[in-house]
Amino acid sequence: MSEQPVGIDELLERVRAGYRRVDVPEAHEAARTGAALLVDIRYAALRERDGVIPGALVIERNELEWRLDPQGSHRTPEATGHDLRIVVICNEGYASSLAVASLHQLGLRRATDLVGGFQAWRAAGLPVEPVRS
Repeated sequence: MSEQPVGIDELLERVRAGYRRVDVPEAHEAARTGAALLVDIRYAALRERDGVIPGALVIERNELEWRLDPQGSHRTPEATGHDLRIVVICNEGYASSLAVASLHQLGLRRATDLVGGFQAWRAAGLPVEPVRS
């Protein structure tokens, strides 16, 4: 028997049940202390419109797995190992959950995402800077 298709809301619920998401204060503290790498997966137009989080690594969603796989030939220097704590940030906290599921499949079990995404970060009044040209 084939499995019944699921809607996106159910898929998000299933994915999120597999890990603990972080809120803005926790993400900010983890980044501030070096306990986690913030990874911004928003596309360029959103970053240009709203700015970026200082110190966050920008990797657009379509490159994420290739850049963060510690065993990959296209990895970024920050992809130091499977034990790296990563907080994935999208615009509002939806695409980031699906991205985390993919990172978990690569063995990056400490990957999580930010509840509310970049918009929650900005609404909390935390640092944001314009995109540098």
